[in-house]
Amino acid sequence: MKKLKLISYLIIVASSLLFMQCTHDQELIVGPAGPAGTDGIDGVDGLDGVDVTATCVACHSASHRDPINDAYAMSGHASGTSWARGTSASCALCHNNEGFIDYLSGNFVDDDGFQSADPDGYLVSNAITCTGCHSDHRSFDFENDGNDYALRTLDPVELIIDPTVVIDIRNDSDLLGKSNTCVTCHQPRRSGPTDDGLGTFAITSPYWGPHYGAQSTMLEGIVGALIPGSVGYPGIASATHRTGSSCVTCHMGETTDGTDGSHTWWPTENACITCHTNGAPSEVNGLAADLITLAGLLENVVSQDETVTGIILDDHPQRGTFTILEAEAAWNYLFVNADGSNGIHNPEYAKALIKNSIEALQD
Repeated sequence: MKKLKLISYLIIVASSLLFMQCTHDQELIVGPAGPAGTDGIDGVDGLDGVDVTATCVACHSASHRDPINDAYAMSGHASGTSWARGTSASCALCHNNEGFIDYLSGNFVDDDGFQSADPDGYLVSNAITCTGCHSDHRSFDFENDGNDYALRTLDPVELIIDPTVVIDIRNDSDLLGKSNTCVTCHQPRRSGPTDDGLGTFAITSPYWGPHYGAQSTMLEGIVGALIPGSVGYPGIASATHRTGSSCVTCHMGETTDGTDGSHTWWPTENACITCHTNGAPSEVNGLAADLITLAGLLENVVSQDETVTGIILDDHPQRGTFTILEAEAAWNYLFVNADGSNGIHNPEYAKALIKNSIEALQD
């Protein structure tokens, strides 16, 4: 009996000790911090980042833009004559800011399936402005990729009159092809005369001719009527201004007095004298006199039915049917005039077109 009581007592004591061990919360005593360890060796510095803000502000600032706005106000692009026809679907692609953007977007095609502005036309026409030519940068790594100035297009240009002919104004003076933006609009809208099978050609409109945007094709040395004569024609794209310069180099260089270069697009002598060290020529020698001679000959051309005298009068074509040779000479006169550079874009080509046209009419 005593043994049983002793065993019971021991069980109770053991249980009490067990419960005391499980329910007691011991506090963890944290000692004082030890001394700081020795600093490790510094890592290698990383490369400096690009100063993006400074790069952007170089162009995107009032100090940069204000002179551009002043220059633009003096340009032909800003004048009413450049955008007065911009509501017309056929003219909007180059005479309307929205039309130009729509044309480059590739979202519209004409009845023949070619890229166009909105075929329905536009209610309002606005001059070509900053947003017409400029959009988004293709790259911000200007050092390696070049500065595209966020131009909407740098692509080679298929001619409107013949999409199989492509002009790409890229050379050492314009590596990215910024001048291709100019070519987009500065190209003819009509092709030259073709023989109707009877040795004649009918002019049916007083607006016949290459249109006013013949500059790119004059520079390229194409689209003129190659009348045989004593003066040889230079090779296509062989003119020095084509191989060693470009639209933006000559027309958008550093201004001389604030009235040329930059966004006036008037040629600046500062660009010319880098090559023409004796001064910039104002015309091709003898071309102005030859144009006067050719104009006089064209004014005396008589139509096939003898009802019209003058295939060209006051620089405008006259309706009528003429020999193909007379029509080609008239085309060359209108082409060189429409170029507007006094032959400077492509001197040898311009001289050959006019000289050979004169000879053909004098024979």
